Amino acid sequence: MAVRRVVPNVRSEAVRESREFYGLLGFEEVMNHGWIMTLASPSAPAAQISFMADDKTAPVTPDLSIEVDDVDAVHAALRESGAEIVHPLQDEEWGVRRFFVRDPNGRVVNVLGHR
Repeated sequence: MAVRRVVPNVRSEAVRESREFYGLLGFEEVMNHGWIMTLASPSAPAAQISFMADDKTAPVTPDLSIEVDDVDAVHAALRESGAEIVHPLQDEEWGVRRFFVRDPNGRVVNVLGHR
């Protein structure tokens, strides 16, 4: 299993203002689904930050997103370890397969893979 990128998710009601602020730091919008917006560095595209009001299909807003190369294998390993799965493994309409898990610090992690 390999990690492809890690993205902090900031719960925000000030998405437009966040885009403007982080734009001054060099970030550009690379994704916007209305409920989540992701900004990335043009010079280092894996350097990203997302802002969301609420998650579209999950009961909680994740603190962090980790993209992996085999989401099913990671899901199986975490489930076998006894970790708390907060949101079940599922395919989303925007092209990812994902689930949420709670880390030992109580943080909710969105683990995903692109289809």
